[in-house]
Amino acid sequence: MGLFGRNSNTPAATAAPAAVDPALAALTGEYTVDASHTRIGFTARHAMVTNVRGAFTDLDGTLKLDGSNPSASEASITVRMTSIDTGSDDRDNHLRSGDFFDVETFPEMTFHSTKAEQLGGSDYRITGDLTIKDTTRPLSIDLEFNGSATDPFGNERVGFEGSATILRSEWGLTWNAALEAGGVLVSDKIKLNFDISAIKNAG
Repeated sequence: MGLFGRNSNTPAATAAPAAVDPALAALTGEYTVDASHTRIGFTARHAMVTNVRGAFTDLDGTLKLDGSNPSASEASITVRMTSIDTGSDDRDNHLRSGDFFDVETFPEMTFHSTKAEQLGGSDYRITGDLTIKDTTRPLSIDLEFNGSATDPFGNERVGFEGSATILRSEWGLTWNAALEAGGVLVSDKIKLNFDISAIKNAG
């Protein structure tokens, strides 16, 4: 069992089901991702010696949590690619160009969950379809449930954080430049980081 799964297979009769986190069992409902308190970031090695970090600042998403049967839960996130921010206008414009994300042709990146696993305690692994440009591939994300709380405005919130590592070339992002001393300017391996806050919908 786990969060965010959808249409997952029933475990074999001989397998002992994982216990549902009591804190999650009370959270059944539909949630809207709070973009102002959510961060989807990334880290890439630059020139073989340092890291460049960035994030996408315009996104939305929904969660459907089923506390009694977490494997029936769902998640969906859409990111507007023009919102990429690495702290450098020149670099951001290059990333928006046809060399990388080609945002005029492919303005959005999406993730839709397909299944999940409970790894133990508050740790989960969700798998879904990540679409970048015109390529869709499976992606697994390790997530930790950070808890729930009612904020000062009466909103019931849940929080998750996690990470995943991808090879950008598998999504057709292959631009690079050779370095004079050997190696390449931008790593193929990219680390993705997720800090997600979501508000339970009224009713």
